[in-house]
Amino acid sequence: MSKPLKYAVFGSGSWATAIVKMLSENQQEIGWYMRSVYIKEYILKEQHNPSYLSSVEFHTEQLNISNDINEIAAYADVLIFAVPSAFMYSELEKLTYDIKDKIIVSAVKGIIPETGKLVGEHFVDIYKVPFENIAVIAGPCHAEEVALERLSYLTISCADAGKAQTIADALSSDYIKTKISDDIIGTEYAVMLKNIYAIAAGIAHGLGYGDNFQSVLMSNAIREMKRFIKKMHKMKRNINNSAYLGDLLVTGYSTFSRNRMFGNMIGKGYTVKSAQMEMSMIAEGYYATKSAHLLNKKNKKKTRLPIINAVYQVLYEEKDAKKTFKKLTEKLD
Repeated sequence: MSKPLKYAVFGSGSWATAIVKMLSENQQEIGWYMRSVYIKEYILKEQHNPSYLSSVEFHTEQLNISNDINEIAAYADVLIFAVPSAFMYSELEKLTYDIKDKIIVSAVKGIIPETGKLVGEHFVDIYKVPFENIAVIAGPCHAEEVALERLSYLTISCADAGKAQTIADALSSDYIKTKISDDIIGTEYAVMLKNIYAIAAGIAHGLGYGDNFQSVLMSNAIREMKRFIKKMHKMKRNINNSAYLGDLLVTGYSTFSRNRMFGNMIGKGYTVKSAQMEMSMIAEGYYATKSAHLLNKKNKKKTRLPIINAVYQVLYEEKDAKKTFKKLTEKLD
């Protein structure tokens, strides 16, 4: 990697916008793919995203924006995907350019529903991208705090430490601190699971549970996360590191957390559909809940997942949230 790498971001939501902002601190030009012609034209004219993080102003001469996914895939060496997991499959169906020699970075916080695969696994299996060319961005880091330039932390996971460090350097700045990890599968699962636990925290809050219960819920959540990830990918990891516990805590407690907000609405009596219609952003944890439930169901020896099971029952089996969480309280310690 002697020559400077070109970076591109795929997606136009808050996390994609935040990543473009981070890259703009260090890169002369950033590729940016988005579906909406309107958003593209608006950014080029008004210098900010009309729908997400509108306070972030861009120097448009730094942006190579296109509505053609193949054009941006061809442009860059490092392709950072920040498309909601529910839309990843349909977006990638438009991709005809051969990306097997690209470095793929997943900033997607969930499993691809159509295949049940982690984003990295999907690119390895379908697009023949080498495993060492797959990376994952984990937090704890909210897009809204990136917009405010509040000190935030990222973990970049990749089997190739050199590539992980190069990507980390591209995202680093005075307000973004980065570290690297080789636990790519573990961090990708953690990024997915923490959204489910944030929904659980939101449901509990909506039902009127207080801080004492929330602390027990989060304590049990990190242990449940550890069991789940260990079952899926056994390796030595410290589950108390920022990419796991830190990301879980910020997603479970922050007022910026869309998954906590979604759960809070469910706890207050909204139906799933009405809560989704009320929110302008996608709660990834809704899709992640089903994926995690199905993954565990496939295992011959199932992992004990009382929190995930409770959230699944409320969201997908239409069980009463109050009764379900009352039963959950008896399963936590």
